[in-house]
Amino acid sequence: MKNLLEINNVTKNYGNFRALNKVSLHIPKGSVYGLLGPNGAGKTSLIRIVNQITMPDAGTVFLDGEKLAPHHVAQIGYLPEERGLYKSMKVGEQALYLAQLKGLSKTEAKKKLKYWFEKFDIGAWWNKKIEELSKGMAQKVQFIVTVMHNPKLLIFDEPFSGFDPINAQLIAKEILQLREEGATIIFSTHRMESVEEMCDDIALIDKSNKILDGNLADIKRTFRTHTFQVGLQTTNAKEVENLLRTNFEVSKADFKLLNKGLTLNVKLTQGNSSNDLLSFLTSKGEVQHFVEIIPTANDIFIEAVNKNS
Repeated sequence: MKNLLEINNVTKNYGNFRALNKVSLHIPKGSVYGLLGPNGAGKTSLIRIVNQITMPDAGTVFLDGEKLAPHHVAQIGYLPEERGLYKSMKVGEQALYLAQLKGLSKTEAKKKLKYWFEKFDIGAWWNKKIEELSKGMAQKVQFIVTVMHNPKLLIFDEPFSGFDPINAQLIAKEILQLREEGATIIFSTHRMESVEEMCDDIALIDKSNKILDGNLADIKRTFRTHTFQVGLQTTNAKEVENLLRTNFEVSKADFKLLNKGLTLNVKLTQGNSSNDLLSFLTSKGEVQHFVEIIPTANDIFIEAVNKNS
C-alpha cells in the first residue's frame, strides 16, 4: 500500500532538550494510524511539524510523494487537543471564516456546512456564540471545521475529549467513514480502547524516540504470551490442576464461569500446542471456557514503555 505521509529521520530540539530523535514513520493511504506515547514523549512536536507550525532541525517529511510545503496546509485537517475556537464569535460566522482559510469559497463553505450541520442535527446553533455551547457541543463544531474541506490527511489529537459515550461513538463512526471515503487519519490518544476499535497501524514514541511501530494485529502477535483462560467442569479439580502443572505454566484466573468450576490461566510451554492443552482438558471434564489471552493495546503500551525505561 502506498504511503500518504512519510517522515524520515526527523529530529527536533528546543534549546538543550531533544523532543524528537531521528523519528521515521510511514503512514499508509486510507488508514487510521495511532500515534501513541506517554505525556511529553514527543507526539505533539511531531504533529506540529507535520502541520508546519514548527520546522524540524533535521530530517524530511513528504505528503503524497511531495516534500512538505506551505501549500499542503490546505490538504491537512488538524483537530488539536487544546481546541481553538473563538468563544465570542457566532458558530456559523466562525465556521465560514475558517472554511475560507482552508481554501473553500463562501458558496462551497455554506454548502459543506449545511451538510454537516444537518448530519449532526445542530442547525439551531448557527447564530449561537461558542461560549453559549457546552464543551461537547463546541467539540462537534470543532470537528466539522476540521473535516469540512475534505483534506487528504486528518490529524485528531484526543478527539473524544469532552464527549459523553454516545457522542464519542458518533464521532468515532464519522472518523471511520472518512477513512472509507479515502482520508488518511493520524489518531493520537491515551484511550487505548479507541486504539483497539479504530487503528490499523500504530507507532509508539517514548522519550523522543520511536520504540515500536507497525500493523496493530502483527504487533499483537509479537507480544502474545501463548496463555489461555481455561474453564472446566470436573469432579476432581485439584488433581486436574496438579496434572496441568506438570506440563504447563499455571496461574490463578480472575474470570468466573456461569456454573462454578475450575478456572485457570494456562501458558503453553515449549513442545506443547493449544491442541495438546485442549485435548487434555476434554479428557478430564467439560470445557466451558477456552480463550487465548490476546495482549491489548494497553498491555503493549505499558510493556513497551517499561522496557524502554
